[in-house]
Amino acid sequence: MKVCSFFSGCGGLDLGFTRAGFDVVWANDFDKSVEQTYQFNHPKTQFVSADIRTIKTDEIPDCDGFIGGPPCQAWSEGGKNLGLKDDRGKVFLDYIRLIKEKKPSFFVIENVEGILSETHIGTLNYFISELENADYDVTYALLNAKDFKIPQDRKRIIIVGIVNQLDTFCLFPNPTTEKPITLRQAIGGIKEEPRFYSDNQIVNQQYDKYLNHDVYIGNFDAKYMSRNRVRSWDEVSFTIQAQAKNEPLHPQAPKMEFVSYNQRIFAKGYEHLYRRLSVRECARIQTFPDSFRFIYTDVKDGYKMVGNAVPPRLAEIIAKRIMKILK
Repeated sequence: MKVCSFFSGCGGLDLGFTRAGFDVVWANDFDKSVEQTYQFNHPKTQFVSADIRTIKTDEIPDCDGFIGGPPCQAWSEGGKNLGLKDDRGKVFLDYIRLIKEKKPSFFVIENVEGILSETHIGTLNYFISELENADYDVTYALLNAKDFKIPQDRKRIIIVGIVNQLDTFCLFPNPTTEKPITLRQAIGGIKEEPRFYSDNQIVNQQYDKYLNHDVYIGNFDAKYMSRNRVRSWDEVSFTIQAQAKNEPLHPQAPKMEFVSYNQRIFAKGYEHLYRRLSVRECARIQTFPDSFRFIYTDVKDGYKMVGNAVPPRLAEIIAKRIMKILK
């Protein structure tokens, strides 16, 4: 079954669908910084660097499904919460336009939990009604990645539409009853010292054992220091972020000490242990294989690609359920 990918980024969603047996034939993203990474890791897929607002349906190859995660900043509770007043929110409508015009057999939409908030639920219901009026049976669920053997707390809404398919109640998997994958299991084996960068350009991406084992060492601002950013080895990670400055801290350090409601500090005598997770460690937590190479000259772009991605393991689980229903 052929799939076209939108808002593809580095291709986490695409990797999961490929593993499940789908053929990702075409992908699109407007961000130039992801193009090399996508093409290196998905060499059989045609990658189109273009603004989705300019794409016409006759430019998209025939396929069985659309997959994509429209930009989340407009719906995120950590942002300005502007919804459709934000240009990044409006491209959600372009994705819906292309679905309605091309009419694939199914579609997948991934986004942040904030779109379910009181502020945005009316907009989400409007999106769903537009797709239902185009003869799709639409269902959605809020899933936490840690419930599916992914070592992080990461709540995301997954929306799936299938043409004239009423039996979608069993589409979404139940959380596993097994113990969550811990940080020790995910990244404990990486003993190699990472390379450290602030805003200097990376000119050499030649690595020893671990690709992209690079750490951003920019300042920790007051917002970052307002709460604990360390999870222990035997816990799952905080959500992997798209902004380098906001990444969780490595579990080698003790948890940050409480000063006041809006202030934490690094434990005295252990300050040298506090560093952000590396790009590779974040990628492992997102369930990318170690062979997946992220290509960048600015370490912040590496974090952005990893943090914006759908965990491939979660994508694969969803893809297999869709494959089963379609068959």
